[in-house]
Amino acid sequence: MVLQNGMDPGHPVRLEPFLHQVGGHLSVMKYDEHTVCKPLSSQEQSFYESLPLAMKQFTPEYKGTITVQLRRDSLGHLSLVANPLKEKGGPFQVSPESAAVAIWQTLRQSTGGGARPLAPWQPSQLTHSFKESRTTELLKSEFRLHSPVPTLEGKEAEEHQAQSTCNPWGLHCHQAHLTRLCSEYQENKLQRFLLLENVVSQYKLPCILDLKMGTRQHGDDATEEKKARHMKKCEQSTSARLGVRICGMQVYQTDKKNFLCKDKYYGRKLSVAGFRQALQQFLHDGTRLRAELLEPMQCQLRALLSVIKSQASYRFYSSSLLIIYEGQEPPDTPPDSSDSPDSPYPQDAMQPGLGSSPEGLAKVAIRMIDFAHTTYKGSWNESATHDGPDQGYIFGLENLLQVLQNIQERASETC
Repeated sequence: MVLQNGMDPGHPVRLEPFLHQVGGHLSVMKYDEHTVCKPLSSQEQSFYESLPLAMKQFTPEYKGTITVQLRRDSLGHLSLVANPLKEKGGPFQVSPESAAVAIWQTLRQSTGGGARPLAPWQPSQLTHSFKESRTTELLKSEFRLHSPVPTLEGKEAEEHQAQSTCNPWGLHCHQAHLTRLCSEYQENKLQRFLLLENVVSQYKLPCILDLKMGTRQHGDDATEEKKARHMKKCEQSTSARLGVRICGMQVYQTDKKNFLCKDKYYGRKLSVAGFRQALQQFLHDGTRLRAELLEPMQCQLRALLSVIKSQASYRFYSSSLLIIYEGQEPPDTPPDSSDSPDSPYPQDAMQPGLGSSPEGLAKVAIRMIDFAHTTYKGSWNESATHDGPDQGYIFGLENLLQVLQNIQERASETC
């Protein structure tokens, strides 16, 4: 058992779906406010444990590993429970307020699992019901997340909004994960999960873009069938032409007070021109283009590009790049107001290199994630060691920077 950074190794922790998962196929779970966890891949664990120092500012903080069990309560409700230390017996009680339980109950209803009373979380928060979203075709569409707040106003309403909405893609992954666990694992069988920093924990209304980077997505260990499947996806998408494609997105719309969400199926269908339009949409809050974010984004991406160019032998196959910014617009106050304890913009987000704009108000983060297929000299597969930096990833970053620069130039012309 490994726990880092003074995390409390206390009682079992009920894992809940991470409500801001916009991409991927494995369910990411919330461990606590600042930590998420995901099923362990030994290759990914090795990557984090041997991470080059230059890359640490662009990856989530690695916090160790935990054991996880699938548990069922007396009513038949399922939940995943993390065990930071060896459990010392005693019955496990599932709280009726658990978001994980409520979501699982909703999914059971939508898939014919029998009616049960719902916990306070309601499926009406989504434009599409889960009964509809169980079909693949409806998952390949546009979602808007709604959260009525009739009795709240201003900042309180926005904070409630952030806490009460969830991305439908994350719930889809959670349903698939629990269903798979039910069929493949016995209850209480121990599994190992990675503990990672929740990179959006400091944001009130996190706008997130998940980009699959590189011109090749299959790992060195892929079967011929899997290799052919991934190559086809790359050829038919912007991965081949730009070295980057959209795998998920959520962007807060200030005019409608909701998140606009896109999934990986949307991203696969985009042309080069469509990719540019989608990137501009990610930067648009429904009222205006957040042009003040463009410079800090490009600044951080250029820094990442420099780091990737310096990493000989690394290949980040099938990894993603997250671009994150605060959907809650900064107040019209002087920069030194960030020192106020009520400011939604933490002081560390204002420092150079951490996403600050010249005005010190734009909060932006760039993070690489998903390293289950990353290889490098000294990794598990020495026979597949590559020479030089990852040119496919570099190609994608350079094109991404060019698209952002074009958006910035057009925005300047219209001012």
